[in-house]
Amino acid sequence: MKKRTRQKLIRWTLYLVLVAGVAVLGLVADWPTIQRVFFNPQIAADMFPAVFTIAAKNTLIYTFAAFAFGLVLALFLALMKRSSIKPYRWIAITYIELFRGLPALVTIIFIAFAIPIAFPGTSIPGGTLGKGTIGLGIVAAAYMAETIRAGIEAVPRGQMEAARSLGMSHGAALRYIVLPQAFRIIIPPLTNELVLLIKDTSLFFVIGGTITSKELTKFGRDLMSSTFNATPLIVIAVVYLIITLPLTRAVAQLEKRAARAR
Repeated sequence: MKKRTRQKLIRWTLYLVLVAGVAVLGLVADWPTIQRVFFNPQIAADMFPAVFTIAAKNTLIYTFAAFAFGLVLALFLALMKRSSIKPYRWIAITYIELFRGLPALVTIIFIAFAIPIAFPGTSIPGGTLGKGTIGLGIVAAAYMAETIRAGIEAVPRGQMEAARSLGMSHGAALRYIVLPQAFRIIIPPLTNELVLLIKDTSLFFVIGGTITSKELTKFGRDLMSSTFNATPLIVIAVVYLIITLPLTRAVAQLEKRAARAR
């Protein structure tokens, strides 16, 4: 038997095994129970429009607020890590390694509860938004700082040298020449970080909050507890996909465009 023929035979055998496995699962599954527990149309209908007007809206607000805060902080950290001043580098390295090693949940809990306890009379402004933005943004900054640093280092060194030869200061050359090119390079990984932040807002449940401040996961968990049914989790999973899939496709297109440009 020829090698190509053997490969086709193996491939089609695997396809048949997969189809057979799915068919067996479909036959043995208790579909009435699955429909009642996971796909109750009445419970799903009762979630609208609040799942979009409250939960999805809050999720996006929390995401973009944490992303903006983290991006600004990450830019400073990336520049500090590349600084010729050793204390700046040490501070940036310590921060990045610390918060890349800590779970985001721990950081959010610390910001939301430990700081007010340690400093009586103080509170994080903005309620759930303020606490979550700072807690999640601090962690996101540690990852984005490394992305920005890599983007800066990917810009050819000759760009800086050419700008300095034209009389630009180091800061001006960095601001107007290097950083714009670096950010064009790192748009795909930064968009991936944005997608991760959308899902990480599910950690905000530890902060609590009011009915109007619930994000998608908290919204679904509370409904599941009150209805004793898993349909709310299925609905919010679909909403998460509606939000994240266009972004992941955008990342793929940006990566293809960057590859063609190279």
